[in-house]
Amino acid sequence: MNKPIVMEAGSYAYAPGVFQYSAGVGALPGYEIERVRFSRAVPLADGFARIKAHLEGLGRPLTAFCACELRSPAPFDEAGFEAFNRVYAGTLTDWGIMSGAENPVARSNVCPEVEPPSQPGFHAFCYTVESPGAAPTFAISGSAESPEGVGNYRDCAIRPGETSAEAIELKADWVLGEMQRRMSYFGAGWSDTTAAQAYTVFDVHPFIDKLARRHVIGNGLSWHYCRPPVVGLDYEMDCRRIFREHVVEVSG
Repeated sequence: MNKPIVMEAGSYAYAPGVFQYSAGVGALPGYEIERVRFSRAVPLADGFARIKAHLEGLGRPLTAFCACELRSPAPFDEAGFEAFNRVYAGTLTDWGIMSGAENPVARSNVCPEVEPPSQPGFHAFCYTVESPGAAPTFAISGSAESPEGVGNYRDCAIRPGETSAEAIELKADWVLGEMQRRMSYFGAGWSDTTAAQAYTVFDVHPFIDKLARRHVIGNGLSWHYCRPPVVGLDYEMDCRRIFREHVVEVSG
C-alpha cells in the first residue's frame, strides 16, 4: 500500500507528486479538511491574501492551507506552465509550506472555455481544522490524460490530438485509474468520495454509465466546461471527501 508523507505543520499527509503540486492530501487524525469556494474566481495575489485572512480568522497557521482549485485564462504551453508554477510556488515557500521542490499542496488548475478569467486565480481552497473524532477527509489533485514527472505532457498523453468519442473515453479511463491510484494513499476509493469533478469541453455522456458503474458519481458529477491547463490535453478530473464546504461571495 502506498504511504503518504506527513506534513506535521499543516496537520495533513500528502501523496508525493511533482513540483507543481502533490497528488493529494488527507487530514491527520483529530483534524478534517474544509473547503471554501469563491463565488467567482479571485486573482492569484488577492486570493492568497483572502486565504491568509481566512486562516488567521480561524486561528489556523498558514501551513494549514492544503489544496486549491485554480482557474486560468487559457491552456499554457509547457514553458508557460513552468513559469506560472514558479510564481505560485513562491508564496508557498514564503508561507513555510514548501521547501525546495517538495510541494505538499494538492491542486487543480483548469481553463474555462466560456468567460475565462483575465488572469490566473483561485476558484476554491482547502485547509485543515481541529476536529476530534472526525471521519477521514481528503482532496485529490486534478489529473489529465498524461503521466506526470516523466517528461512533457504532450508526448506522454493518451491518444494525443484525438478527440473522437472513443479517444475521450480512453483518456477518461486513464484518468479514472490515476485518481484511484492517488486515493489509495489514503486507503480510499471512488465509493468514499463526496464529490467528483470533470473538466472537458468534449461530451461525457457516452461513458456516463461506465462512471456510474465504477462508483465514480454516486453523489453526482460536476462537469465544468473547461480545458486542462496545458495545450494538447483534453480531459481532467479531481475528487474529494469533504463534509464541510462554504461559499464566499466576491463582489464586483
